[in-house]
This record gives sequence, structure tokens and C-alpha cells, in this order.
Amino acid sequence: MYVADSRASSPHAAASANGAVRPPAGRRRTAVASTVLALGTVSLVTDVSSEMVTAVLPLYLVAGLGLSPLGFGLLDGIYNGVSALVRLAGGHLADRGDGRHKWVAGAGYALSALCKPLLLLAHTVTPIGLILAADRTGKGLRTAPRDALISLSSTPETRGRAFGVHRAMDTAGALLGPLVAFLILRATVDGYDAVFTVSFCVAVVGVLVLVLFVPGGRAAATARDERPTARMALALLHRRDLRRITVCAVLLGLATVSDSFVYLLLQRRLGVPDRWFALLPVGTAAAFLLLAVPLGRLADRVGRWRIFLAGHGALLLAYGLLLTSWHGTALPYLVLALHGGFYAATDGVLMAAASAGVPEELRSSGLALVQTGQAVARFACSLAFGAAWTMWGDRTALTAAALALTVCAAYALRLRPTEERER
Repeated sequence: MYVADSRASSPHAAASANGAVRPPAGRRRTAVASTVLALGTVSLVTDVSSEMVTAVLPLYLVAGLGLSPLGFGLLDGIYNGVSALVRLAGGHLADRGDGRHKWVAGAGYALSALCKPLLLLAHTVTPIGLILAADRTGKGLRTAPRDALISLSSTPETRGRAFGVHRAMDTAGALLGPLVAFLILRATVDGYDAVFTVSFCVAVVGVLVLVLFVPGGRAAATARDERPTARMALALLHRRDLRRITVCAVLLGLATVSDSFVYLLLQRRLGVPDRWFALLPVGTAAAFLLLAVPLGRLADRVGRWRIFLAGHGALLLAYGLLLTSWHGTALPYLVLALHGGFYAATDGVLMAAASAGVPEELRSSGLALVQTGQAVARFACSLAFGAAWTMWGDRTALTAAALALTVCAAYALRLRPTEERER
């Protein structure tokens, strides 16, 4: 159902100005664009590489190097938030020239790949922090141009589904990465070094797939009288709906505890042995994979903001389960299922919602604004949560995060975009 069929190349099909192939009148579109599938493949392969590292990094830093929760919070914040510093630059560079989306994204993927083998040489906090910052710089460069290509190659009515398909393929890699890391740790003596080496090799394959199979992006270029400028990109925040979406993304990001802390909390609650720790992200990825496409399609039908806020409701339930005294065998499955459901309902859906308020010639820059605000907020949350855990304990820190998420979600409900109010 999601593989582009031959009708996309039919002479009877009309190509829109933004590169999205529109079906003939009276014929329902049932496939996502080939660009979405190609980018999904790149993300799948790349996520196998990155999630191999992400799966073992918390244990490597806390158990292997003996970092405190505050120290880990700093590095985790760097890993998840430093990309915010370059997302606007990546989005702006991609918008400034015809066909640049692919090559700006490619530079980001290549930079992240080069960082993987450097982890073999780093054994203290400072060099590890610098390597993680460089890796996330690559992610910051690639994310907005990639999402802009997905948005520009899809029709407004199917953007939720297109992002859902991409995120499902991306998450398939996130599902496989921890499994590969788990097998490597069990099969080798120097497990962490082996994980970093294999991760680099896989990342190189992802870059090659992008270069060889992703279209150059000229189809996504639109006629323009002048080159977009940084001032034009920032002026997008004058658009009411985009400004509201950005504010909500920031507020909710301030109360979103990072994945690594969720897994560390689960390990402490259940006493998960170190050798099984790398499998915890698999539960999140499996739920994300199963729900990304259905929730993307549902968002197109009933409203993207409703699904986005429902995803944060799922995250709040996961926090609640972690705060209870229940230690049943179903606890990790429920928490990880809710965690994955949160990402399925928010990650691609947020980009689909934001796309509606951004003109095509500034699509990459507009999406980067939302992503930057969210990334900065999550960076701050990692620092605050790590500090609160160190000073007052994990339960107090998570309780504060749950209360903050409740307040922010209630406020975001009032700030829903105009399009959503009309549904």
C-alpha cells in the first residue's frame, strides 16, 4: 500500500510546483512519494548505527566511567540538544539554493558517521562530550532539510501519512540497532569498542544510500524572486499558527525526560542486569514502529494537534507508572509501549502540523525553527532532571517532570492552531 506505483510516473499525472506528484482528478492517491521511501531507507540504516551507540551509552558512561546523574545529564543534554545550535543554519542553507536539501542533509549524515570511530579513542568526559556534540551537529544539519523534502514531496492531505511512513522506517532501524548492540556485547570481549566500530561501518552505508538513491531535490525547489534570508526565516514566527506550534513544542520539551533517563529509571526499579540494558530501547522502538503509520493517518483525518497532545498524555501515563510502587512483570512492557506511542503520536505529526504554516520556499527553515525550540527545551530538561536526581533523588525529579508536563499540556490545548480549532 505504501510503495509508490507506476501511476506516479504516468504522463497523465500532474506534478505540482513543490515536487509532489498529484493524481489525476477523481483518482485517490494511495502511495507515498518515492522520495519518502528513499529517505526512509537512509534513516533506517543510519538509525541502526546511531541506536547501537545510544543503547549502550548510558551504561557505558554511568557504570563504565562512573559519571554521576548530573554528569550524565550534561552529556545527554549535549547529545540530544546541541543540534539545536545548527538546525537553523542547516534549514537556511537548504532553502538558499535549488536542490540543496539533499546535499545539506548528506553533509550532516557524513559528519555523524565520522564521529563513530572517534569514540574508540575517548575515555574521559571532555573528549566524549566534544564527539557527541559533533555527532549531534550532523543531526542538526540533516534533520530540517530531510523533513522539508518529505513535506515538499507530499500533498497537504497526506503529509501525516508520509511522515508516519518515514518515521516507521526510521524506527525499524532504531529497533534493530539495540539488538545488534546486544548481540555484539554478548559475543565480544571488548564489547563497547566493537559496538562503536560496527556502528561506523553501518553509518557509511547510510551515506552511500543517500548519495545514490535520494533524488537531488530540484523537484522540491520553487520559483522565487529572491533568495531566502535569515531575517525572512525568523519572520515566520510572525505567523500565528507557526508561532503557537513553536511555543507549545518548547513548553512540552521542557517537561520531556530524555529516553536514557527513562531506561535508567526502569533499570533501577526492576534491577535489570547490565547485559540486558541495551534491549530496553527495543520496546520503545517496537511500539513506535507499529503505531507511526496508523497514528499519522489518523492525524490526517481527525486533526494533528489532537494526536500530538494525546501522545503527551501517553508519556504522562508512563511517568505515572514509573512513580507507582508496582513492580509487576508487565510494568516495563507498559512503560515502553506508552513511550513508543508518545513518539509515534508526536515526532512526525508535529512536522506535518508545522508544514501547513510554512511557505514552500522557506519550508526547511520553518521546520528548523520548531525543531530548534524543541531541542533547546529538551537540552534544558536533561540538565534540570540530572541535577534534580543528583540533589533530591529520581522519584522527586520525575514527580516534578510529571507536574510540569501536565501544566504545559493543558496550556498547549488552549494554543492549538486555527486549522485544528475549525475541526
